[in-house]
Amino acid sequence: MRTPLQRTLINLAVASACGMLGAAHAQQAEPAQQPATDTQAAPADQTAGTTPAVPEANVVRISGSRIAARGFTQPTPTTSLSSADLEKAAKPNLFNTLAELPALQGSTGRTTSTNSTSSGIQGLSSLSLRGLGTIRTLTLLDGQRVVGANVTGVTDVSQFPQLLVKRVDVVTGGASASYGSDAVGGVVNFITDKKFTGFKANVEGGQTRYHDDKSGTLQAAWGKGFMDDRLHATVSGEFSKENGIDSPGFGEVGAGGRTWYRNTVFQRRPLSQTTDGKPEYMAIDHAQQYQYSKYGLITNGPLQGTAFGDGGVPYQFNYGSNGVPTGTGQVTNCVNPFCVGGDLSGSVGAGTNLAMNFKRQVAYTRLSWDLDADNEIYFTANYAQVKSHFSPNPGAAKQANLTIQCDNPFLPASIAAACAANNIKSFQYGTANAIFPENINVHPTRTQRRFVVGADGTFTLFGKDWSYDAYAEHGENTTNINVHDITLNTRYNNAIDAVRDASGKIVCRNAVAAANGCVPLNIIGNNPVDPAAWGYIAPGAGPIQRTTQSQDVASANFNGEIWEGWAGPLSMATGAEWRREKYDVHGDPYGAGVSPDSIGGAAYPLDPTLNSTVGNNWYAGNYHNGAGSYNVREAYVELNLPVLKSDTWGEANLNLADRQTKYSTAGSVSSWKIGATWKTPIDGLRFRAVSSKDVRAPNLSELFAAPVVVNNQVQYQGNTVSVQQRTVGNTNLRPEIARNNSFGIVLSQPSWAPGFSTSLDYYDIKVNDVISTLSIQQEVDLCVAGNQEICQAMVLNSPGNNYVTVQNFNLASLHLKGFDIESAYRTNLDKFNLPGRFTVRALATRTLHFITDSGVVGTIPSEGAGVNLGNTPKWKLLATQSWDNDKLSLTLTERWFSDGKYSNEYIECQTNCPVSTLIHPTIYDNKMKGATYVDFGGNYNVSKQLMVYFKIDNLADRDPEPAPQANPSFAINPALYDVVGRTYRAGLRYNF
Repeated sequence: MRTPLQRTLINLAVASACGMLGAAHAQQAEPAQQPATDTQAAPADQTAGTTPAVPEANVVRISGSRIAARGFTQPTPTTSLSSADLEKAAKPNLFNTLAELPALQGSTGRTTSTNSTSSGIQGLSSLSLRGLGTIRTLTLLDGQRVVGANVTGVTDVSQFPQLLVKRVDVVTGGASASYGSDAVGGVVNFITDKKFTGFKANVEGGQTRYHDDKSGTLQAAWGKGFMDDRLHATVSGEFSKENGIDSPGFGEVGAGGRTWYRNTVFQRRPLSQTTDGKPEYMAIDHAQQYQYSKYGLITNGPLQGTAFGDGGVPYQFNYGSNGVPTGTGQVTNCVNPFCVGGDLSGSVGAGTNLAMNFKRQVAYTRLSWDLDADNEIYFTANYAQVKSHFSPNPGAAKQANLTIQCDNPFLPASIAAACAANNIKSFQYGTANAIFPENINVHPTRTQRRFVVGADGTFTLFGKDWSYDAYAEHGENTTNINVHDITLNTRYNNAIDAVRDASGKIVCRNAVAAANGCVPLNIIGNNPVDPAAWGYIAPGAGPIQRTTQSQDVASANFNGEIWEGWAGPLSMATGAEWRREKYDVHGDPYGAGVSPDSIGGAAYPLDPTLNSTVGNNWYAGNYHNGAGSYNVREAYVELNLPVLKSDTWGEANLNLADRQTKYSTAGSVSSWKIGATWKTPIDGLRFRAVSSKDVRAPNLSELFAAPVVVNNQVQYQGNTVSVQQRTVGNTNLRPEIARNNSFGIVLSQPSWAPGFSTSLDYYDIKVNDVISTLSIQQEVDLCVAGNQEICQAMVLNSPGNNYVTVQNFNLASLHLKGFDIESAYRTNLDKFNLPGRFTVRALATRTLHFITDSGVVGTIPSEGAGVNLGNTPKWKLLATQSWDNDKLSLTLTERWFSDGKYSNEYIECQTNCPVSTLIHPTIYDNKMKGATYVDFGGNYNVSKQLMVYFKIDNLADRDPEPAPQANPSFAINPALYDVVGRTYRAGLRYNF
C-alpha cells in the first residue's frame, strides 16, 4: 500500500509530466564549474583557499540526485574524480584507478578470476561498492544505462570511451529512487566531455620490475564545431594492451622470479579428533597434496608411495612431514590431504596466471545539432572490443581418482611383477598431468555495439525555466569464450586404460571407444605425449560459449522549479523509462548436451562414449544453452523543498523522491528516498541525512539460468535418496529490497581554515530477500524444516522419478554498517616563501559490520568485516599528496588496508581448545596481515600542448599475503592485495 507521501509525489510527477510533454524543448546548459567532491579544495585554476564564485542563476547537476537547481545541496554523499585526478593515476584502464577508492570493494578485473574456467566474468572490469557485489552497483555513462557485458547485467568499464571522461561521480548511497534497479550500493557515473573541441592524445608504456606485464596505450580524440558551431562532432579511438603474467608451470615457483609464493593452505583435522584440545585448522606453507605427483603416484594399496619419473622409471616418493604411506591411502605425520615440504614439483597453485593478457579497443563518436541556442539533438555510437586470455592452471590434476589396471602395458615390468606378488589387479593413481603439451588456456572476447539518439535542452513553463533530456538506446554485447587444450573426461579415462590386443599392439580397452578413435595415452611417468592421443582427449575445437545480450532503453527526464518558496525555489525532477533486457547463450554440444542427431562434423563428431544428452563432458568449461528476456516500465519524481533560510539558523532543505517500477517477471515494486541537508550558521559546517528504500531486480542469469541436469543423491528422512538434480533459473524470484540510512557532517572551507574541507558519513544498509543459490542438500533440509516454497521445487517420494530443482531463492539477507571519511586541503606555498601549490587528500572507509545470513538451516549469520580473505577489510585508505607549479607536478600516494582475520567465525587457540564445530571451528592462528602500498608519479609540461609523465606503482614492491584455501590453488587474494608488484609507466599527453 502506498503511503500518503508516495501518492503525493506520484500525483505531482504525473501532473508535471503531462504539462511538460506539450511544451517546447530547449537545451540545459552545462555548468561552467563543477565541484570535484563534497570536500574538495579549490580547483587548480583558482586562488588557493577560495571557492570559485558561482552565479545565482547557475545550476549544478551532481549524480547523487536528479535535481539541478539554485542553491541545492544534495544529501547523498558523492565523491568525484576529475580528469586531472584520473590522469595523475596514469593507469592504462580507468577501472584500476576507481577500484582503489576505499568505498569500492569487491570489483572484478584482469587479476581476479584467473583461476576460473567457467565463471563467465573473466576479463570483466566491473565495479562494486561496499563489497555488496557488482550486481548491486549501477554503473552509468553520462547518466545513461549501458548494455551489460555479462548475463548478470553488469557493465564492463573497459568498453567505455575513457579519454573523453572529464569526471567520475561515485555515489556512496542507495540511489534506486533516482536511477532505478541495481543502485543498492550506489552509482558510479562516468561523465564525458560532450562538447570537446581540439585534439588530444595519450601514449603510454610500462612494465613490472620483473620485466613482465608489459603494457602499451594509445588514445586520441578530436572535436570540432561546424556551421557557426551548431553542428559539433567528436571522435575518439583507444587501444591498450597489457601482456599479463604467464604461468611458471608446476612446482613452488613464482612467476617471473617472484619469490613470495609458498603453497599456503588450510590443514584441517577431522572434527572427531578435536577433543584433544588442539585446533581443527592450521594455515601451513609449502603444502604438498599427497594424492598425486608431477608425473604420477600410486596412492593406495601395497604399492602406495611409488612415483614415476622420466621414462616411467619408478621411485619412492618423498613425502613431506617425514610422512610414510600406510597402504590405506593415508600418510603418517600428515593431515589428509596435505604434508608439509617434500617433493613439491607437482604442485599446481603457482601455475595460475597472476594477470590476464588483456587488450581493449574502443571507438566512439558523438554528433550533435543545435536546434537553437538552448536545444540540441545528438547521436552517439560506441564500438568496443575487449579480449583477454590466461591459464587457470597447468596440467589437469587427478587427485587419487584414477584406477590403473595391472595389465596396463605402459607399466614398468617391476610394477607389474609387484602387482602379481601382492595379488592385486589394479591400484589408485594420481597425477598432475604435467606431460600435457599445453596448459589449459581461456580466451574471452566481449564486443559492444551501442547507439544512442537523444535530445536535451531548456524551455519555459509558467514563467519558469525547465530542462529536459530524452534518449533512446540500443546496445548489444556479444561474449565469445573459447577454451583450448582441455580434455574430455571420458576420453581421457578411456585413453589411459590400455591393453594389448591379440597382435600385441597397445589399444584402448573399451572396444566402443577404440572403434570411435580412441588412442592410448601413457600417463605412467614423464613420457612424450602421442600427438594422436592428445588430439583424441583434447580435440582442437574445445569448449565454446556464445552469448548475445541486448538492451533497449527509452527514457525522458524533466527538471525545473515549480514556484519560489519562503526559503528558495521548490524544484522538481521527474521522468519515465522503459527498458528491455534480453540474452541468448549457446555452448558446444560436448558441454551443453544436445540430441545425438544434432552432433556431427569435424569439430564435434558423434561419440557414443560421451554423454550427448546431458553434456558436462569437459574437464572444465561445460557451458550450457539458455535464453530469456524481461522488460521494465517505471516513473519517478524527485523534489527539493527549501524549508529554512535564516541568518540565525542557517539554511535547510528536504529532498524527496519516489519511483514506481513494474517488471514483466518480478512484478511491481516501489523505491523512495527522504533526505535533508542543513547548512548551519557555523562557518562552513553542514549536516546531511538520507533514508531510502532501494531495490535490485533479479537479473537474466538468475531468472533464466541455462538448465543443467545430472544425477545425484541426498539424505532425506534418514535415507539416501537418488535424485535427478535439475539446475535451472527461477522466474518466481522477487526483487531484493534494501534500506539505506546515512548521516553526515561536512566542514567545507571555513574562514578560519581556508582551503580545508572534510566530511564524515555514517551508513547502515540492510538488504532483505537476497537472491542466493543453495546446494541440493540445503534445499532438502529447508523443505524438511517447513519452507513450502522450496518444497515445491522437489519430489522425493517417487522412486525412479525423484528430483530436486536447484535454483535461486529469496532467502538470504545482508546488513552492512560503517562510515566514510574524506578530507582535502590545498594551499599556495608562497606564504612560506616556497614555489608552487600543495594539495593533500585522503579518503577512508571503516567497515563496522558486514553480516550475511544465508537463511540455511544449521547456519548462523557470518561477519565479513575485517575478513581479509574477502573484500571488506575493517579499514581501507587512499591518500595523496601533490605539489605542483605551472611546469612540474609530483604526487605521492598511499594505499592501505588494515590487518584482519581469515574468518570471524573461527576460534583462535593453540592448546586447551574447545571441541571444534561446523559453526565455530578452532584455528591455530587467525591473523591475516593488511598491506601498505606507496606510489609515486609526476608530470612535466614541456609546452602548453605537450606533457611528459611517469608513475611507479607499489614502489616498495610489497608482496601479497598468503590467502590459504582448502586446496593449494591460487592461494592469494587479488581482490585486496597487489599481486603484480612494482610497475613502471611513462607517457606523453598532447592537447591542442
